[in-house]
Amino acid sequence: MAAGAQAAGHVLSNPKAVVELFTSQGCSSCPPADEVMKSLIRQGDVVALAYHVDYWNYLGWNDTLATKDNTARQYAYSKALGRAGVYTPQAIVNGEDHANGRDLGGIRAKIEDLSRAGRGLTVPVNLSMNGQEIDIAIGAGPADRKGTPHANVVVVYFDVAERVKVEKGENSGRDITYAHPVRDVQTIGMWDGSAKNFVLPRSVIEAADRNGCAILLQATTPDGAPGRILGAASIVLGEAIHAAQ
Repeated sequence: MAAGAQAAGHVLSNPKAVVELFTSQGCSSCPPADEVMKSLIRQGDVVALAYHVDYWNYLGWNDTLATKDNTARQYAYSKALGRAGVYTPQAIVNGEDHANGRDLGGIRAKIEDLSRAGRGLTVPVNLSMNGQEIDIAIGAGPADRKGTPHANVVVVYFDVAERVKVEKGENSGRDITYAHPVRDVQTIGMWDGSAKNFVLPRSVIEAADRNGCAILLQATTPDGAPGRILGAASIVLGEAIHAAQ
């Protein structure tokens, strides 16, 4: 399926890029970035995921979507990118570069720069519905900058949209709808450079607070931190896709 195509089950296979936003309900700089997420989703050719972090909770509001795992993922990216610390809102593009999450133009420029440099999503990942199963087909190709085939097959479960009334902290009184907040991340297999197929039960996505998922084919650094994303796809069940737009 071509990038941006929406089929039954709202499948996006072979997108142009993956953008992971690290955000917080307790950060006054984040609401514009949360709106940028919606713009990327409407664009139709980008897998956009929002990871809510917990390190701003001390300001008076506990982010209702934050997890320690999300925070750990951002710190792991920071280490992999050679940065001294983390910030919000931060957008990670294809696991390889970062931009301010409020800067839609800057994010799009990063996507184009990586694509021109041959660092875009180069391995095909296709999803299809098959009754109560979701079939995942990953193509062949080199995995890292040395050409060594090796990557994790990662499933990122997300809710399409979550409306939250923030009652305390820097965003007190604001009623915000968050698009594609991540609920869970799981590694379901390994990819060795050859074409592989995986099956994901539809019932796993339909569990509480899960109506979508993304498949990321992601290399890792030598110390196990998340690295370059080589390919991706996503699926949203039913009509939930409209809620985030």
